Amino acid sequence: MTSQFSGQNRPGVPPRLPTPPTGWPIGSYGTYEEAQRAVDFLADSDFTVQDVTIVGVDLMLVERVTGRLTWGRVLGTGAASGAWFGLFVGVLLSLFNSSAGASAGPILVGLTIGVVFGLVFAAVGYGSARGKRDFQSASQLVAGRYDVLCQPRSAELGRDLLAKLAMRPVGPKDSKD
Repeated sequence: MTSQFSGQNRPGVPPRLPTPPTGWPIGSYGTYEEAQRAVDFLADSDFTVQDVTIVGVDLMLVERVTGRLTWGRVLGTGAASGAWFGLFVGVLLSLFNSSAGASAGPILVGLTIGVVFGLVFAAVGYGSARGKRDFQSASQLVAGRYDVLCQPRSAELGRDLLAKLAMRPVGPKDSKD
């Protein structure tokens, strides 16, 4: 009998439900890029990378403020967003329009109505916040460190390979361009 959870513990098949990672630590890195470089090195060394997991430890949500919100910016963004949606709807309507010579009409109507609705929804949304959030931001989940774990059967070899990587100077392939 097959269930929606079949393949849960099969090798090579990632689990469908959130599960804690397993394995022995073979490396720890300050950035995701460094951990990714380590796993790439393992792959280049013909290591069985299916046994490897990169785990972000000490997670934190970082919200970077990207700018100040003003009525002009809010209305401009709302109008642009509405225009794109209205243009999309207008083009779809014009594709199904059977009357000859009236292909621009549905596009212009869709564009105009899209701009109006975009302005209204943006104004209502910003106005209802009443100045409680007058900034734009982008959120990102970041880890304090990234551990590379490996299944016990391959951990010793993986640790030895990563020790060789640590002894190598950063070359042109490994450097940022």
